[in-house]
Amino acid sequence: MKDLSKYQGIFPAFYACYDEQGAISPERVRALTEYLIGKGVTGLYVGGSSGECIYQSVAERKLLLENVMEVARGRIVIIAHVACNNTADSMELAAHAESLGVDAIAAIPPIYFHLPPYGMAKYWNDISSAAPNTDFIIYNIPQLAGVALSSALLREMLKNPRVIGVKNSSMPVQDIEMWRDEGAIVFNGPDEQLLSGLVAGAVGGIGGTYGAMPELYLKIFELVRNNEIARAREIQDECCHVIYQMCSCRGNMYAVIKGILRENGGPDIGSVRAPLYELQPEDGETVRACAARIRELIAKYC
Repeated sequence: MKDLSKYQGIFPAFYACYDEQGAISPERVRALTEYLIGKGVTGLYVGGSSGECIYQSVAERKLLLENVMEVARGRIVIIAHVACNNTADSMELAAHAESLGVDAIAAIPPIYFHLPPYGMAKYWNDISSAAPNTDFIIYNIPQLAGVALSSALLREMLKNPRVIGVKNSSMPVQDIEMWRDEGAIVFNGPDEQLLSGLVAGAVGGIGGTYGAMPELYLKIFELVRNNEIARAREIQDECCHVIYQMCSCRGNMYAVIKGILRENGGPDIGSVRAPLYELQPEDGETVRACAARIRELIAKYC
């Protein structure tokens, strides 16, 4: 039986790191990796939605992962999202990720053309075959991918010995219970329901706002493990309020998060890539307010 205990904990979804011209910045990638390791996170989820993967080339995604691994190898757990909208590029990224020594690879289903379940299974198994010594995680995000994981499809995928679990970003917590019942480990996806996901049996969380306030999510995880649910709920509610405030800005949420990171002494990792909307001047007050609130919450709870 494979020991999957290393996947228990908090995994910030790694952000795209750009220079002033909008190109991937290896220096900024390494700086963000070191910053998050210093916060005590379990691992990083690299190359997913928060990393703006669908707006990057295969070469850019390789460059980013290479620089994460240069800093993180042997220090924390790395899950590399490798899906592209075609099988060949996805397999190339999977093989590259394995060559770097990542702990696991992950993949959403192809978007735009909605494949039937047997088509999704073949796509995922083909990707997995390119990294035959690496754990594989299914990324279920139906609200963006347009297709959803089912229990029957998960059972089919679990016939592949490399498939260990699901990153579940669907909103129903029941999905976590169903995937767990099928024998998969499950990572909670929606940041607003980390507490609920953990109570439902998720082994940890992978989240897009974790990098802006990792201390708070680490505390939620610790409190749930200690069965201090009421205290964990307080922090979860506060995190949700910060997220709602982030989403009120005109600029894209990841541009807001990058602004909060800078405001709170984290590394400057640039802006977001078009067509994502960059931070606007009128967003400055909200960014500063969110950053200040995060500092207050860390002081109070951590």
